[in-house]
Amino acid sequence: MRTPESRRMITLEVRGTTKPTPAFSVITLGGPELEHLKPMGFDQTVRLFFPREGQEGLRMPRLSSEAWMAELLLLPKSRRPWVRNFTIRRARPELGEVDIEFALHGDTPASTWARRARPGDPAGIFDMGLTYLPPAHAEWQLLAGDESAVPAILAILEHAPASLMAEVFLEVPGADDIRTDIAAPDGVRVRWLARDGADALPGSLALDAIKESALRPGRFYTWVAGEAALATGVRRHLVRDRGVPKPDIAFFGYWRHGRSSPG
Repeated sequence: MRTPESRRMITLEVRGTTKPTPAFSVITLGGPELEHLKPMGFDQTVRLFFPREGQEGLRMPRLSSEAWMAELLLLPKSRRPWVRNFTIRRARPELGEVDIEFALHGDTPASTWARRARPGDPAGIFDMGLTYLPPAHAEWQLLAGDESAVPAILAILEHAPASLMAEVFLEVPGADDIRTDIAAPDGVRVRWLARDGADALPGSLALDAIKESALRPGRFYTWVAGEAALATGVRRHLVRDRGVPKPDIAFFGYWRHGRSSPG
């Protein structure tokens, strides 16, 4: 992961909420402390801090290094905030705003907070940098994810150079969650896969589609994220069945079915 040279805890507040589709919600955060964030585009990841239900305010860590984790663990749960990883969907430095997009999934802490968020509610972020690092030798790219990775992949496409050639597989809960207005270079082909209440495990449609696809020729870079079986399954298939070099694959298990859900 590429991280910015200087990072610090940034305290913000909710400025607004929108719902692009039934299974997603975008929370706009803003505040003067965003001047300390360096927008990097692509899949810029942040630790998002938000209050637990019943907490009157937000207790942010004082330390701006990885020691903040130990600092929070020393707090009683009644004062400790929730912390989850999210991608900055869009940044508007001139307005002092960033958008964080949530995949609303069950009653996870992040989904519950996103549904209830109102202007003025406190939140905070800590910049973690980028994981999308395509090598110069890649002739094209394979991008894939379930709903938990949709915001990151859409952000990657919006910041991609016009010359990008890519095959993109995006799995979402329902057909109503398919976006028809995404920005992507002409050389990018996006395939949406909707579960629509089927019994298929999250990520399985995307994995099967990749296995069955006749991918473009040439050496390529893969970035895949989402449910753990999707991420590891794509990597295993590409290495074993297609002979893709392991260093050309970036894979990230955001969550594991049956244990936790995308927030």
